[in-house]
Amino acid sequence: MPESIPFDLDVYLRRIGWEGERRADAATLRGVHLAHMRAIPFENLDALRGMAPSLDPADLMAKLVHSRRGGYCYEHNTLFACALEALGFRVTLLAARVVVGADSIASRPRTHMALLAEVPGEPRPYLADVGFGAIGALLEPVPLVADVEFAGAGRRHRLVHAPHDGPLEMWLLQAHDPGKGDWSSQYAFTLEPFEKPDYDVINWHIATNPRSPFSQRLYVQHLSAARHLLLDGRLLTRTGSDGTVTEREVTREPEVRRLLEKEFGITAPEEMTLP
Repeated sequence: MPESIPFDLDVYLRRIGWEGERRADAATLRGVHLAHMRAIPFENLDALRGMAPSLDPADLMAKLVHSRRGGYCYEHNTLFACALEALGFRVTLLAARVVVGADSIASRPRTHMALLAEVPGEPRPYLADVGFGAIGALLEPVPLVADVEFAGAGRRHRLVHAPHDGPLEMWLLQAHDPGKGDWSSQYAFTLEPFEKPDYDVINWHIATNPRSPFSQRLYVQHLSAARHLLLDGRLLTRTGSDGTVTEREVTREPEVRRLLEKEFGITAPEEMTLP
């Protein structure tokens, strides 16, 4: 990797291909969010090597901006928070419980990082999240308002209130599943602010705990206007913008490396064995 440098907004915006306005308004927030999603891949190569990736902005610039690498939620959203603050937004860090496939909200720990971005002059903040490695991820941020459907870059989302016994209101992000014609819950969160030391602990746990899914199998995704591409272990899933889904098994490590390089824009470390 190149020598570490502090966060640089100009270099970051070139990395994601953003040539629009640099104002703290809703249009810029949506545009930069979508550009980041389509430019920087989601991947867990460091966790597979037993390493907790650094969340220092200089290290994130070196890895996600200057190198052919991506990262997972803590890396993406820490980097994105730096960009939003440099653009003039006020950002609050949130911790969410991923509930995809869960029986209940309480059965999952708070392991996902999301952001709350305040737009000057607007009454409600926006939920922003460029680090959720799933087909139900937000492509554009959504205002923090319940029971309203939002369509952004071809995906439909809504926020609802979830039953909760605690003192803080529980919000639930849901994505519309066109295959099922129904809403699918993605993650739940309160508006309690979290700080960098909280994520240092969570990041280390998720990257190094042998029971963490991110330390056990390869998980990478890349998004473009035409398709969503996911490699989960050795299963490659391509979801077209029209909802068409194709799957195939990738059986050999050399082919995995070629896919990472050509399709995902990731150069895996040469010394790493890909599971």
